[in-house]
Amino acid sequence: MRDAPAPPYRTTPEVTERMPRGLPYLLGNELAERFSFYGMKAILVVYMTEHLLNSNGQPAYMSEEDAKSLYHLFNAAAYFFPLLGSILSDVFLGKYKTIIYLSLGYCVGHGLLAMGDSGIGAQLFEPKTWMYAGLLFIAIGAGGIKPCASANLGDQFGSRNKHLLAKAFEWWYFSINVGAAASSFLIPKLLDEYGPWVAFGLPGVLMVIATITFWVGRHKFAHVPPSGWAKFRSETLSPEGLRSLRYLAPLFLLFVPMFWSIFDQTGSAWVLQANDMDLNVLGYEFLPAQIQAANPVFILFLLPLFALVIYPRLNRVVGLTPLRKIGIGFCVTILASAMTAWLQMRIDGGETPSILWQILGYLVLTSAEVLVSITTLEFAYSQAPRKMKSFIMGIYFLGVSFGNLFASGVNKVMSLGWITLEGADYFWFFTVAMVVVTLAYFVFAAKYKGDTFVQDEGE
Repeated sequence: MRDAPAPPYRTTPEVTERMPRGLPYLLGNELAERFSFYGMKAILVVYMTEHLLNSNGQPAYMSEEDAKSLYHLFNAAAYFFPLLGSILSDVFLGKYKTIIYLSLGYCVGHGLLAMGDSGIGAQLFEPKTWMYAGLLFIAIGAGGIKPCASANLGDQFGSRNKHLLAKAFEWWYFSINVGAAASSFLIPKLLDEYGPWVAFGLPGVLMVIATITFWVGRHKFAHVPPSGWAKFRSETLSPEGLRSLRYLAPLFLLFVPMFWSIFDQTGSAWVLQANDMDLNVLGYEFLPAQIQAANPVFILFLLPLFALVIYPRLNRVVGLTPLRKIGIGFCVTILASAMTAWLQMRIDGGETPSILWQILGYLVLTSAEVLVSITTLEFAYSQAPRKMKSFIMGIYFLGVSFGNLFASGVNKVMSLGWITLEGADYFWFFTVAMVVVTLAYFVFAAKYKGDTFVQDEGE
Protein backbone atom coordinates (compact mmCIF):
# COMPACT_ATOMS: atom_id res chain seq x y z
CA MET A 1 0.00 0.00 0.00
CA ARG A 2 1.31 3.41 -0.96
CA ASP A 3 1.81 6.05 1.67
CA ALA A 4 -0.49 9.05 1.52
CA PRO A 5 1.15 11.98 -0.30
CA ALA A 6 2.74 14.54 1.95
CA PRO A 7 0.87 17.87 2.21
CA PRO A 8 2.37 20.60 -0.02
CA TYR A 9 2.85 22.87 3.00
CA ARG A 10 3.83 22.42 6.62
CA THR A 11 0.65 22.20 8.71
CA THR A 12 2.10 22.67 12.21
CA PRO A 13 4.22 25.39 13.84
CA GLU A 14 7.98 25.20 13.60
CA VAL A 15 9.66 23.40 16.49
CA THR A 16 11.76 26.33 17.57
CA GLU A 17 12.35 28.65 20.50
CA ARG A 18 12.81 31.61 18.13
CA MET A 19 10.50 33.69 16.02
CA PRO A 20 8.98 31.71 13.08
CA ARG A 21 10.73 32.05 9.71
CA GLY A 22 7.52 33.08 7.98
CA LEU A 23 6.97 36.08 10.22
CA PRO A 24 8.57 38.69 7.86
CA TYR A 25 6.19 37.70 5.04
CA LEU A 26 3.17 37.99 7.31
CA LEU A 27 4.31 41.36 8.63
CA GLY A 28 5.09 42.65 5.12
CA ASN A 29 1.69 41.55 3.88
CA GLU A 30 -0.03 43.26 6.79
CA LEU A 31 1.92 46.50 6.35
CA ALA A 32 1.03 46.82 2.66
CA GLU A 33 -2.59 45.76 3.18
CA ARG A 34 -3.09 48.27 5.99
CA PHE A 35 -1.51 50.99 3.83
CA SER A 36 -4.15 50.30 1.20
CA PHE A 37 -7.04 50.14 3.69
CA TYR A 38 -6.19 53.16 5.83
CA GLY A 39 -5.13 55.24 2.85
CA MET A 40 -8.52 54.70 1.22
CA LYS A 41 -10.38 55.36 4.50
CA ALA A 42 -8.38 58.52 5.22
CA ILE A 43 -9.90 60.34 2.25
CA LEU A 44 -13.33 58.73 2.11
CA VAL A 45 -15.29 61.41 4.00
CA VAL A 46 -13.41 64.22 2.24
CA TYR A 47 -14.11 62.55 -1.12
CA MET A 48 -17.82 62.24 -0.38
CA THR A 49 -18.23 65.84 0.88
CA GLU A 50 -15.82 67.71 -1.44
CA HIS A 51 -14.87 65.66 -4.54
CA LEU A 52 -17.80 63.41 -5.48
CA LEU A 53 -19.22 64.29 -8.91
CA ASN A 54 -21.98 62.93 -11.11
CA SER A 55 -21.48 61.47 -14.60
CA ASN A 56 -21.77 64.98 -16.11
CA GLY A 57 -18.87 66.23 -14.02
CA GLN A 58 -21.11 68.31 -11.76
CA PRO A 59 -20.77 68.28 -7.94
CA ALA A 60 -22.79 65.56 -6.20
CA TYR A 61 -21.46 66.18 -2.71
CA MET A 62 -23.02 64.40 0.27
CA SER A 63 -24.05 66.14 3.49
CA GLU A 64 -21.77 65.73 6.50
CA GLU A 65 -24.33 63.56 8.33
CA ASP A 66 -24.86 61.29 5.30
CA ALA A 67 -21.11 61.02 4.69
CA LYS A 68 -20.43 60.11 8.33
CA SER A 69 -23.28 57.60 8.27
CA LEU A 70 -21.96 55.90 5.11
CA TYR A 71 -18.38 55.96 6.42
CA HIS A 72 -19.37 54.14 9.61
CA LEU A 73 -21.68 51.81 7.68
CA PHE A 74 -18.70 50.82 5.52
CA ASN A 75 -16.62 50.30 8.65
CA ALA A 76 -19.42 48.18 10.09
CA ALA A 77 -19.49 46.03 6.95
CA ALA A 78 -15.69 45.70 6.91
CA TYR A 79 -15.81 44.37 10.47
CA PHE A 80 -18.91 42.20 9.95
CA PHE A 81 -17.36 40.10 7.19
CA PRO A 82 -14.58 38.81 9.49
CA LEU A 83 -17.18 36.50 11.05
CA LEU A 84 -18.04 35.01 7.64
CA GLY A 85 -14.38 34.91 6.66
CA SER A 86 -13.53 33.04 9.84
CA ILE A 87 -16.15 30.36 9.12
CA LEU A 88 -14.97 30.08 5.51
CA SER A 89 -11.42 29.67 6.81
CA ASP A 90 -12.00 27.36 9.76
CA VAL A 91 -14.54 25.10 8.07
CA PHE A 92 -13.83 25.02 4.34
CA LEU A 93 -10.66 26.58 2.91
CA GLY A 94 -8.15 27.15 5.67
CA LYS A 95 -6.59 30.54 6.39
CA TYR A 96 -4.12 30.61 3.49
CA LYS A 97 -6.62 30.04 0.66
CA THR A 98 -9.17 32.34 2.26
CA ILE A 99 -6.63 35.17 2.44
CA ILE A 100 -5.42 34.65 -1.14
CA TYR A 101 -8.88 34.44 -2.73
CA LEU A 102 -10.40 37.37 -0.86
CA SER A 103 -7.29 39.51 -1.42
CA LEU A 104 -7.88 39.30 -5.17
CA GLY A 105 -11.39 40.70 -4.75
CA TYR A 106 -9.96 43.33 -2.41
CA CYS A 107 -7.68 44.50 -5.27
CA VAL A 108 -10.72 44.72 -7.56
CA GLY A 109 -12.48 46.95 -5.01
CA HIS A 110 -9.70 49.53 -5.09
CA GLY A 111 -9.82 49.47 -8.88
CA LEU A 112 -13.56 50.17 -8.84
CA LEU A 113 -13.08 53.19 -6.58
CA ALA A 114 -10.45 54.59 -8.93
CA MET A 115 -12.70 53.97 -11.98
CA GLY A 116 -15.33 56.31 -10.53
CA ASP A 117 -13.02 59.26 -11.21
CA SER A 118 -11.91 58.17 -14.66
CA GLY A 119 -13.47 59.37 -17.89
CA ILE A 120 -14.31 55.85 -19.06
CA GLY A 121 -15.83 54.94 -15.71
CA ALA A 122 -18.05 58.04 -15.59
CA GLN A 123 -19.39 57.20 -19.07
CA LEU A 124 -20.43 53.72 -17.95
CA PHE A 125 -21.90 54.37 -14.50
CA GLU A 126 -22.40 57.19 -12.01
CA PRO A 127 -19.28 57.78 -9.84
CA LYS A 128 -21.41 57.09 -6.77
CA THR A 129 -22.23 53.63 -8.19
CA TRP A 130 -18.51 52.90 -8.63
CA MET A 131 -17.97 54.06 -5.06
CA TYR A 132 -20.65 51.79 -3.60
CA ALA A 133 -19.39 48.79 -5.59
CA GLY A 134 -15.77 49.44 -4.64
CA LEU A 135 -16.60 49.82 -0.96
CA LEU A 136 -18.55 46.55 -1.02
CA PHE A 137 -15.64 44.62 -2.56
CA ILE A 138 -13.18 46.19 -0.11
CA ALA A 139 -15.43 45.48 2.88
CA ILE A 140 -15.72 41.80 1.88
CA GLY A 141 -12.01 41.47 1.14
CA ALA A 142 -10.61 43.45 4.07
CA GLY A 143 -13.16 42.02 6.47
CA GLY A 144 -12.93 38.43 5.29
CA ILE A 145 -9.16 38.18 5.59
CA LYS A 146 -8.83 40.13 8.84
CA PRO A 147 -9.47 37.34 11.40
CA CYS A 148 -7.57 34.85 9.25
CA ALA A 149 -4.48 37.07 9.05
CA SER A 150 -4.15 37.70 12.78
CA ALA A 151 -5.07 34.10 13.69
CA ASN A 152 -2.59 32.86 11.07
CA LEU A 153 0.10 34.80 12.91
CA GLY A 154 -0.80 33.03 16.13
CA ASP A 155 -0.76 29.66 14.35
CA GLN A 156 2.99 29.99 13.81
CA PHE A 157 3.68 29.59 17.54
CA GLY A 158 3.87 26.32 19.47
CA SER A 159 4.69 25.38 23.03
CA ARG A 160 8.42 26.18 22.69
CA ASN A 161 8.06 29.75 21.47
CA LYS A 162 4.62 30.71 22.77
CA HIS A 163 6.36 33.14 25.14
CA LEU A 164 7.15 35.22 22.03
CA LEU A 165 3.49 35.49 20.95
CA ALA A 166 2.87 38.80 22.73
CA LYS A 167 6.01 40.29 21.17
CA ALA A 168 4.91 39.05 17.73
CA PHE A 169 1.53 40.76 18.14
CA GLU A 170 3.37 43.93 19.11
CA TRP A 171 5.38 43.72 15.85
CA TRP A 172 2.10 42.99 14.08
CA TYR A 173 0.54 46.17 15.43
CA PHE A 174 3.74 48.05 14.65
CA SER A 175 3.51 46.94 10.99
CA ILE A 176 -0.13 47.95 10.83
CA ASN A 177 0.65 51.44 12.02
CA VAL A 178 3.70 51.97 9.80
CA GLY A 179 1.41 51.33 6.83
CA ALA A 180 -1.39 53.42 8.30
CA ALA A 181 0.89 56.37 9.15
CA ALA A 182 2.46 56.51 5.70
CA SER A 183 -0.85 56.27 3.85
CA SER A 184 -2.78 58.63 6.16
CA PHE A 185 -0.23 61.36 5.47
CA LEU A 186 0.41 60.66 1.76
CA ILE A 187 -3.00 59.78 0.29
CA PRO A 188 -4.82 63.01 1.35
CA LYS A 189 -2.02 64.95 -0.35
CA LEU A 190 -2.49 62.93 -3.53
CA LEU A 191 -6.23 63.58 -3.40
CA ASP A 192 -5.64 67.32 -3.04
CA GLU A 193 -3.06 67.56 -5.84
CA TYR A 194 -4.00 64.82 -8.33
CA GLY A 195 -7.61 63.89 -7.59
CA PRO A 196 -9.46 60.72 -6.56
CA TRP A 197 -8.19 58.54 -9.43
CA VAL A 198 -4.58 58.62 -8.19
CA ALA A 199 -5.52 58.77 -4.50
CA PHE A 200 -7.63 55.60 -4.75
CA GLY A 201 -5.32 53.95 -7.30
CA LEU A 202 -2.15 53.88 -5.16
CA PRO A 203 -3.81 51.93 -2.31
CA GLY A 204 -4.87 49.41 -4.96
CA VAL A 205 -1.23 49.00 -6.04
CA LEU A 206 -0.20 48.39 -2.41
CA MET A 207 -2.93 45.76 -2.06
CA VAL A 208 -1.51 43.93 -5.07
CA ILE A 209 1.93 44.04 -3.41
CA ALA A 210 0.42 42.71 -0.17
CA THR A 211 -1.11 39.75 -1.99
CA ILE A 212 2.12 38.91 -3.82
CA THR A 213 4.14 39.12 -0.58
CA PHE A 214 1.83 36.67 1.14
CA TRP A 215 1.97 34.26 -1.81
CA VAL A 216 5.78 34.38 -2.00
CA GLY A 217 6.10 33.38 1.67
CA ARG A 218 3.68 30.46 1.45
CA HIS A 219 6.40 27.83 2.00
CA LYS A 220 7.82 29.62 5.04
CA PHE A 221 4.83 29.51 7.38
CA ALA A 222 2.47 26.85 8.71
CA HIS A 223 -0.89 26.27 7.00
CA VAL A 224 -3.25 24.96 9.67
CA PRO A 225 -5.88 22.98 7.69
CA PRO A 226 -9.62 23.64 8.03
CA SER A 227 -11.39 21.54 10.61
CA GLY A 228 -14.47 20.74 8.51
CA TRP A 229 -18.06 21.47 9.46
CA ALA A 230 -18.57 18.49 11.77
CA LYS A 231 -15.39 19.19 13.70
CA PHE A 232 -16.03 22.92 13.82
CA ARG A 233 -19.57 22.38 15.12
CA SER A 234 -18.43 19.90 17.75
CA GLU A 235 -15.64 22.25 18.88
CA THR A 236 -17.99 25.23 19.00
CA LEU A 237 -20.64 23.34 20.92
CA SER A 238 -18.13 21.60 23.19
CA PRO A 239 -18.04 22.63 26.86
CA GLU A 240 -14.84 24.62 26.35
CA GLY A 241 -16.16 26.22 23.15
CA LEU A 242 -19.44 27.29 24.73
CA ARG A 243 -17.57 28.48 27.79
CA SER A 244 -15.31 30.69 25.65
CA LEU A 245 -18.29 32.13 23.78
CA ARG A 246 -20.23 32.73 27.00
CA TYR A 247 -17.44 34.79 28.52
CA LEU A 248 -16.00 36.46 25.42
CA ALA A 249 -19.23 37.42 23.60
CA PRO A 250 -20.32 40.02 26.19
CA LEU A 251 -16.83 41.54 26.25
CA PHE A 252 -16.53 41.80 22.47
CA LEU A 253 -20.18 42.55 21.58
CA LEU A 254 -21.43 44.72 24.46
CA PHE A 255 -18.51 46.63 25.96
CA VAL A 256 -15.69 46.99 23.40
CA PRO A 257 -18.08 48.30 20.64
CA MET A 258 -18.52 51.62 22.40
CA PHE A 259 -14.77 52.16 22.34
CA TRP A 260 -14.78 51.62 18.56
CA SER A 261 -17.78 53.90 18.02
CA ILE A 262 -15.64 56.70 19.45
CA PHE A 263 -12.27 55.66 18.06
CA ASP A 264 -13.42 55.30 14.45
CA GLN A 265 -14.84 58.83 14.46
CA THR A 266 -11.24 59.96 13.94
CA GLY A 267 -11.94 59.23 10.26
CA SER A 268 -15.27 61.07 10.17
CA ALA A 269 -16.29 63.61 12.85
CA TRP A 270 -12.69 64.43 13.81
CA VAL A 271 -11.76 65.15 10.17
CA LEU A 272 -14.76 67.45 9.78
CA GLN A 273 -13.91 69.16 13.07
CA ALA A 274 -10.37 69.81 11.81
CA ASN A 275 -11.86 71.88 8.96
CA ASP A 276 -12.76 74.53 11.55
CA MET A 277 -9.33 74.65 13.21
CA ASP A 278 -6.02 76.38 12.58
CA LEU A 279 -4.11 73.74 10.60
CA ASN A 280 -0.79 75.61 10.51
CA VAL A 281 1.94 73.96 12.59
CA LEU A 282 5.42 75.49 12.49
CA GLY A 283 4.75 76.95 9.07
CA TYR A 284 3.33 73.75 7.50
CA GLU A 285 -0.33 73.81 6.51
CA PHE A 286 -1.84 70.37 7.13
CA LEU A 287 -4.87 69.03 5.31
CA PRO A 288 -7.71 67.98 7.66
CA ALA A 289 -7.48 64.31 6.63
CA GLN A 290 -3.72 64.22 7.22
CA ILE A 291 -4.18 64.69 10.97
CA GLN A 292 -5.30 61.04 11.10
CA ALA A 293 -1.63 60.11 10.67
CA ALA A 294 -1.14 61.22 14.28
CA ASN A 295 -2.73 58.00 15.52
CA PRO A 296 -0.39 55.48 13.86
CA VAL A 297 2.63 57.73 14.52
CA PHE A 298 1.78 57.85 18.23
CA ILE A 299 1.32 54.06 18.22
CA LEU A 300 4.92 53.60 17.10
CA PHE A 301 6.14 55.53 20.15
CA LEU A 302 3.54 54.38 22.68
CA LEU A 303 3.97 50.64 22.08
CA PRO A 304 7.51 50.51 23.50
CA LEU A 305 6.66 53.14 26.12
CA PHE A 306 3.79 51.06 27.48
CA ALA A 307 5.69 47.77 27.22
CA LEU A 308 8.93 48.98 28.83
CA VAL A 309 7.83 51.73 31.22
CA ILE A 310 4.11 52.12 31.89
CA TYR A 311 3.04 48.46 32.18
CA PRO A 312 5.88 47.43 34.54
CA ARG A 313 5.15 50.37 36.84
CA LEU A 314 1.39 49.87 36.78
CA ASN A 315 1.87 46.16 37.39
CA ARG A 316 3.64 46.89 40.66
CA VAL A 317 0.67 48.97 41.79
CA VAL A 318 -2.46 47.15 40.58
CA GLY A 319 -1.27 43.76 39.28
CA LEU A 320 -2.13 44.19 35.59
CA THR A 321 -4.30 41.61 33.85
CA PRO A 322 -5.75 41.92 30.33
CA LEU A 323 -9.16 42.81 31.73
CA ARG A 324 -7.69 45.53 33.94
CA LYS A 325 -5.80 46.98 30.97
CA ILE A 326 -9.08 47.14 29.04
CA GLY A 327 -10.86 48.83 31.96
CA ILE A 328 -8.14 51.46 32.25
CA GLY A 329 -8.35 51.95 28.47
CA PHE A 330 -12.09 52.60 28.70
CA CYS A 331 -11.47 55.35 31.28
CA VAL A 332 -8.85 56.93 29.02
CA THR A 333 -11.35 56.78 26.13
CA ILE A 334 -13.82 58.80 28.21
CA LEU A 335 -11.13 61.44 28.72
CA ALA A 336 -10.32 61.58 24.99
CA SER A 337 -13.98 61.94 24.01
CA ALA A 338 -14.53 64.66 26.62
CA MET A 339 -11.49 66.56 25.30
CA THR A 340 -12.98 66.50 21.79
CA ALA A 341 -16.33 67.75 23.11
CA TRP A 342 -14.58 70.58 24.97
CA LEU A 343 -12.67 71.47 21.80
CA GLN A 344 -15.93 71.59 19.83
CA MET A 345 -17.41 73.89 22.48
CA ARG A 346 -14.60 76.36 21.76
CA ILE A 347 -15.29 76.12 18.01
CA ASP A 348 -19.03 76.61 18.60
CA GLY A 349 -18.11 79.71 20.58
CA GLY A 350 -16.41 81.26 17.57
CA GLU A 351 -12.79 80.36 18.30
CA THR A 352 -10.38 78.78 15.82
CA PRO A 353 -8.18 76.64 18.08
CA SER A 354 -4.88 75.19 16.95
CA ILE A 355 -4.93 71.68 15.49
CA LEU A 356 -2.37 70.82 18.17
CA TRP A 357 -5.30 70.48 20.58
CA GLN A 358 -6.83 67.77 18.43
CA ILE A 359 -3.43 66.11 18.09
CA LEU A 360 -3.30 66.02 21.89
CA GLY A 361 -6.68 64.29 21.77
CA TYR A 362 -5.15 61.75 19.37
CA LEU A 363 -2.38 61.10 21.91
CA VAL A 364 -4.91 60.32 24.63
CA LEU A 365 -7.14 58.22 22.37
CA THR A 366 -4.15 56.31 21.01
CA SER A 367 -3.12 55.49 24.57
CA ALA A 368 -6.60 54.04 25.03
CA GLU A 369 -6.13 52.05 21.82
CA VAL A 370 -2.94 50.46 23.16
CA LEU A 371 -4.77 49.48 26.33
CA VAL A 372 -7.96 48.24 24.66
CA SER A 373 -7.31 47.15 21.08
CA ILE A 374 -3.95 45.42 21.36
CA THR A 375 -4.96 43.73 24.59
CA THR A 376 -8.26 42.41 23.23
CA LEU A 377 -6.58 41.22 20.01
CA GLU A 378 -4.13 39.04 21.94
CA PHE A 379 -6.82 38.11 24.48
CA ALA A 380 -9.19 36.93 21.71
CA TYR A 381 -6.57 34.54 20.36
CA SER A 382 -5.39 33.20 23.71
CA GLN A 383 -8.93 32.59 25.03
CA ALA A 384 -10.12 30.69 21.93
CA PRO A 385 -9.98 26.86 21.71
CA ARG A 386 -7.50 25.64 19.11
CA LYS A 387 -9.99 25.00 16.29
CA MET A 388 -11.92 28.21 16.96
CA LYS A 389 -9.13 30.77 16.65
CA SER A 390 -10.44 32.50 13.51
CA PHE A 391 -14.07 32.22 14.64
CA ILE A 392 -13.37 33.93 17.96
CA MET A 393 -11.39 36.58 16.07
CA GLY A 394 -14.52 37.03 13.94
CA ILE A 395 -16.61 37.59 17.08
CA TYR A 396 -14.03 40.15 18.25
CA PHE A 397 -14.20 42.07 14.96
CA LEU A 398 -18.00 41.85 14.97
CA GLY A 399 -17.80 44.08 18.03
CA VAL A 400 -16.00 46.70 15.93
CA SER A 401 -18.85 46.39 13.44
CA PHE A 402 -21.46 46.93 16.17
CA GLY A 403 -19.63 50.05 17.36
CA ASN A 404 -19.64 51.53 13.87
CA LEU A 405 -23.27 50.56 13.32
CA PHE A 406 -24.12 52.54 16.44
CA ALA A 407 -22.21 55.59 15.17
CA SER A 408 -23.74 55.21 11.70
CA GLY A 409 -27.23 54.92 13.17
CA VAL A 410 -26.79 58.06 15.28
CA ASN A 411 -25.72 60.04 12.21
CA LYS A 412 -28.54 58.59 10.10
CA VAL A 413 -31.27 59.61 12.52
CA MET A 414 -29.62 63.03 12.71
CA SER A 415 -29.77 63.38 8.90
CA LEU A 416 -33.46 62.41 8.99
CA GLY A 417 -34.11 65.11 11.57
CA TRP A 418 -35.33 62.67 14.23
CA ILE A 419 -32.80 63.87 16.81
CA THR A 420 -30.61 66.96 17.02
CA LEU A 421 -27.03 66.71 18.27
CA GLU A 422 -25.44 69.92 17.09
CA GLY A 423 -21.85 70.91 17.71
CA ALA A 424 -20.41 69.76 21.04
CA ASP A 425 -23.62 67.90 21.96
CA TYR A 426 -22.65 65.24 19.42
CA PHE A 427 -19.36 64.49 21.18
CA TRP A 428 -20.87 64.75 24.68
CA PHE A 429 -23.47 62.14 23.68
CA PHE A 430 -20.77 59.56 22.95
CA THR A 431 -18.83 60.56 26.07
CA VAL A 432 -21.80 59.85 28.34
CA ALA A 433 -22.50 56.58 26.53
CA MET A 434 -18.88 55.51 27.15
CA VAL A 435 -19.24 56.30 30.87
CA VAL A 436 -22.32 54.07 31.15
CA VAL A 437 -20.63 51.20 29.30
CA THR A 438 -17.48 51.48 31.42
CA LEU A 439 -19.42 51.21 34.68
CA ALA A 440 -21.20 48.09 33.40
CA TYR A 441 -17.85 46.65 32.24
CA PHE A 442 -16.35 46.83 35.73
CA VAL A 443 -19.16 44.59 37.01
CA PHE A 444 -18.59 42.12 34.15
CA ALA A 445 -14.79 42.01 34.54
CA ALA A 446 -15.05 41.16 38.24
CA LYS A 447 -16.93 37.95 37.36
CA TYR A 448 -14.97 36.87 34.25
CA LYS A 449 -13.46 33.38 34.11
CA GLY A 450 -11.76 31.85 31.07
CA ASP A 451 -9.06 29.50 29.79
CA THR A 452 -5.93 29.99 27.67
CA PHE A 453 -5.20 27.95 24.52
CA VAL A 454 -2.30 27.95 21.98
CA GLN A 455 -1.63 25.87 18.89
CA ASP A 456 0.60 22.87 19.56
CA GLU A 457 3.25 21.35 17.29
CA GLY A 458 1.31 18.09 17.31
CA GLU A 459 -2.04 19.65 16.37
